[in-house]
Amino acid sequence: MVLDLRRQFSTGQRVALVVVGFAAASLGFGFELSKDAVTALTIAGVTWSSLMVLVTVPVALGRRLAVRSAALLEAAGYTPVPDRNGRPRYLPPGGRLPGHGNPFAG
Repeated sequence: MVLDLRRQFSTGQRVALVVVGFAAASLGFGFELSKDAVTALTIAGVTWSSLMVLVTVPVALGRRLAVRSAALLEAAGYTPVPDRNGRPRYLPPGGRLPGHGNPFAG
């Protein structure tokens, strides 16, 4: 499912990776445009600030996708159950959590 494949990293982890990546790219861009350290850091800071505004777009779209996918799963009869990290997982209709109940019961 799209919902499960997207959730390898949490939203916070994905944002942290993007922040670090944008910082490195901005520093490279700043020093490529100017050899003066102050000017290069200023360019990098402005570039990084501009790119940080763009981080909100995929986060908002990801939340919309998660809400829409959760509604589809719940409409199909799946039950939301939090995993050990607190993220929602969905059990199929009539499904049980692993390790619960008697495996030999009929």
